[in-house]
Amino acid sequence: MAPARPNIANVETRMKLAANLSLLYPGLPLAQRMAEAARDGFAATEILFPYDLPPAELAALLRTHGLALVLVNTPTGAGEKGLACLPGREADFDAALAQALAVCRATGCRAVHVMAGRPPAGATHADCRATLVANLHRAAPLAAQDGITLTLEALNRQDMPGYFYYLPAQAAQIIAQVGHPSVRLQFDFYHCQREGLDLDRELRAALPLVHHVQFAHPQGRHEPDPADPAVARALRTLAGSGYAGWIGCEYLPRADTRAGLAWRDAYQTLMADSDQGL
Repeated sequence: MAPARPNIANVETRMKLAANLSLLYPGLPLAQRMAEAARDGFAATEILFPYDLPPAELAALLRTHGLALVLVNTPTGAGEKGLACLPGREADFDAALAQALAVCRATGCRAVHVMAGRPPAGATHADCRATLVANLHRAAPLAAQDGITLTLEALNRQDMPGYFYYLPAQAAQIIAQVGHPSVRLQFDFYHCQREGLDLDRELRAALPLVHHVQFAHPQGRHEPDPADPAVARALRTLAGSGYAGWIGCEYLPRADTRAGLAWRDAYQTLMADSDQGL
């Protein structure tokens, strides 16, 4: 007789899925996206740039729909892709961080992806790295006061050419240099696969630093495929590591978001099997 499957709800307390409401349920107002996510069984959300609403209003919306906010990004600047590595823009970075922390304080969110940005013309890599490290040295204690973790994420060169780091190992080097427990790694399956990296190998190397995880299919950034052997292997590694954080569903639906959620069945089965050591 086959062994009984563990309760899926118990498995999902370790590898919980968060709906990225900046991408899922496109075309709907934020309040309706929240309602749809809650109806589809999500308990948490990521919102990349939740700065159109006052923090208190955003917090009230989340409460209404029974959702937790688990990740936001720092504002990127005017036509830029982040401010943290830009020499001479320290005051702008501080203001962007203050916006993100205000949202976190109001909503209970406990993770902020610090957008490093693209080195500007005329700035050396060394100057940009020194700026980024100095900004993080200044930001980490402010975040830590409220139990907030700052994350760094490597972004692939096809989608984000020129971004300060495109490999998890590069972001990990910055984290090591900063040396503060409130600065950790955001590991995205999609960006790794777009770079053609060995997903499981990269994840194993990064595991001690990983605070938040995201995934999407490497082709078109559509619905993730837990049956992809590389993805399945990495998810098993993550589950076996004891990772207890969220996995952000940061993808572009091929069509209707709800119809596309059938991939979660394969995800739940994989997690249940991992829980049994299969």
